[in-house]
Amino acid sequence: MYNFKNDYSEGCHPNILSKLAETNSIQQLGYGEDEYTLEAKELLKQKLDNSNANIYFTSGGTQSNLLVISSLLKVHEAVISANTGHIFVHETGAIEAVGHRIITVDTNNGKLEPIGIRKTLQAYSFRPHVVKPKMVYISNSTEIGTIYSKTELQELSDFCKAENLFLFLDGARLGHALTAENNDLTFSDIGKFTDVFYIGGTKNGALLGEAIVFNDPNLAPEFDYVLKQKGALLAKGRLLGIQFLELFKDDLYFKIADHANNMAMKISNAVRENGYPFLTHSTTNQIFPILPKVLIKKLSQKYEFYEWKVIDDDNATIRIITSWATDENVVNEFIDTLNQLKKES
Repeated sequence: MYNFKNDYSEGCHPNILSKLAETNSIQQLGYGEDEYTLEAKELLKQKLDNSNANIYFTSGGTQSNLLVISSLLKVHEAVISANTGHIFVHETGAIEAVGHRIITVDTNNGKLEPIGIRKTLQAYSFRPHVVKPKMVYISNSTEIGTIYSKTELQELSDFCKAENLFLFLDGARLGHALTAENNDLTFSDIGKFTDVFYIGGTKNGALLGEAIVFNDPNLAPEFDYVLKQKGALLAKGRLLGIQFLELFKDDLYFKIADHANNMAMKISNAVRENGYPFLTHSTTNQIFPILPKVLIKKLSQKYEFYEWKVIDDDNATIRIITSWATDENVVNEFIDTLNQLKKES
């Protein structure tokens, strides 16, 4: 059985393992003060063209979302999210557990627009009897594989500034968004148009780890206290620093994300050629084909994937995710199986 359920089934890129082994016996300071972490932060600042950015490494995406949101919002403030947003759907109430309400906006494509946020602000204007919306949370790519264009992100940014809202971008799959075939955003654009975002390593070649970036250092000047208090400041911070240093040397991060996208698009093209539709138009490493349930049952005998959404009595959506390590031979085998099953149907 080959696993198309996620993009973190494998360990990590070989460059990271080699560097971890190479530096294993070299003594370093703890808690992110090691030379690798400091070098990784400087490298990221160069890539972002922002020497003033404050960067912090954490172990995972839910942890990053929790830390950022809980540190920036006051006790009566809330965060706006798409109804498909990771903080709302897949984080076990982590944000609510620290006292902040998530206000959702219904969306068909996983993306937020100013018009939807404006309606939310109007609905929550009955001060002081309702929570105060203060942050807009988005993902790029989204939970359903779609991406923001430069125009869309800039419009959101301008709207949030005008309404005095924080704009926070979940970048768990940022590499895949920025290497998608229809993307027109640059890495530095993400820093220009958001207040804070994080760069996902877990889902793109790292053993674990994300890099939280505050584009304005005045936004969270004491975030290191938050990391420590919430148990997120690793004594062996070098483990995170080394990984991001390797990922961003020679743009490895984007090269391996591009591979994942290419493998997904290869499967996507085959699905389309067989006449099957999609739940969303995705150009990233997550695709959502709508297939007959009979076909899904047969495919699941050889491949693992999630059955995402029931469409009707006969059809359902599955989610297929490819990764930095997805073998093209396996992709070809999947396509051959799909083609054969289509002929037999």
